[in-house]
Amino acid sequence: MTDLAADILARAQAAGVKIATAESCTGGLLSAALTAVAGSSAVFDRGFITYSNAAKCAMLGVQSATLDQFGAVSPETACEMAQGALEQSDAGLAVAITGIAGPGGSAHKPEGRVCFGLAQTGAQAWAETVEFGAIGRAEVRAESVDHALALLRAALTA
Repeated sequence: MTDLAADILARAQAAGVKIATAESCTGGLLSAALTAVAGSSAVFDRGFITYSNAAKCAMLGVQSATLDQFGAVSPETACEMAQGALEQSDAGLAVAITGIAGPGGSAHKPEGRVCFGLAQTGAQAWAETVEFGAIGRAEVRAESVDHALALLRAALTA
């Protein structure tokens, strides 16, 4: 993970792009992975840990109507989280994570469902859902960080 984070930071620095994160179920693990790399302050602007719906609304501008209609674990919320992180920072690239790490979940939103959002300056924000399955809380969180890092790398490679 450190090699991937270092690669992302090097690519961002070469492109002159700052990065922001918006995390819910990972509770700051993505930000920690990025800032574990020496020199990360050159491109890592900030991370938002918005575990509660109130925090998502207050810090990132997620609409209450979005949460009411789709819930916190939805592509719509992930997209708004990423866009909010972009707007509330000096970053040109933002990634968001919201999901059900477990234990628990429901038939409608099972354990291991994680939604990711990506927003970039000058581009349409988008989101995707990954079903990691009931692999355990720590594993869902770790896989979510890895996936978010892969999304950042892909965005910086495009």
